[in-house]
Amino acid sequence: MADPVITSAVRVRGLTRTFGTRRVLRDVDLDIAGGEFVALLGRSGSGKSTLLRVLAGLDREVRGEVDVPGTVSVAFQQPRLLPWRRVWRNVSLGLRGVDGRAVAVKALAEVQLAGHAEAWPLTLSGGEAQRVSLARALVREPDVLLLDEPFGALDALTRLAMHALVERLWNTHRPAVLLVTHDVDEALLLADRVLVLDDGHVITEHRVDLARPRDRGSLVDLRAEVLADLGVDRETT
Repeated sequence: MADPVITSAVRVRGLTRTFGTRRVLRDVDLDIAGGEFVALLGRSGSGKSTLLRVLAGLDREVRGEVDVPGTVSVAFQQPRLLPWRRVWRNVSLGLRGVDGRAVAVKALAEVQLAGHAEAWPLTLSGGEAQRVSLARALVREPDVLLLDEPFGALDALTRLAMHALVERLWNTHRPAVLLVTHDVDEALLLADRVLVLDDGHVITEHRVDLARPRDRGSLVDLRAEVLADLGVDRETT
C-alpha cells in the first residue's frame, strides 16, 4: 500500500512560548501545505528561530497546538558538521537499514559535491560545508525542510549560488519548506508566501505569484511593501 499523501505539512494554532516573563511567541497560527515554500521574516528577537525550533520538535515547552505529521529535517546557519567524521559519514549520520555511503554519495551529487565524499569537514569552504548540511537534511527525504538562516554567513556570490541550488533541490524533492531569514530579497526570490513576524505573532502575509526563476526588477513594489511591514521606508532603502 502506498504511503498517504500529506496535504497539510504544518498546522499551528494558538502557539505561545514564554521564557520567564518574556513572551516570545503569542497565539501564532500557521499553515504550510505539502510542497509549499514559505519564508519567515522579522527583526532580531521577533521569534523566528524559536518558531522553527518548535516545528522541529526541539522545543516542547509551549502552549497551543502544533501538528507536523510528516518527517522533518533542519539545516541551520552553521553547518554543524562533525569534524572527526568524513563528509559522507556526516551526511548519512543516523540513517539505518541502508547502504549509508551510497545514499550519502547520491545526496552529495545533488549538491555537486560527490567528489568530496571522503574529505574531512575542515577542508571545506563555507559554501561547501553548507551544501553538505543541505545534503544531510535532504537525504532523509523529509516532508518538511526547515532552513534557519542557512546562508547568513556566506558571501554574496556564494549566497546567489545557494539560492539557485535550494530552488533546484526544492523543485526535485518538493518538501514543504520554511525558510527563516533576515534577507527580504532572498525571501521574495525563493518563496510562494512571505510572512512577517513581529512581537511574537504574524502581522502580514504576502503571496509571491510570479514564475521562477525571478529577477529583482519584478519584485520592486512587493519588496517595498515587505520592508514597510518591517519598519523600513522606501526612502531609507
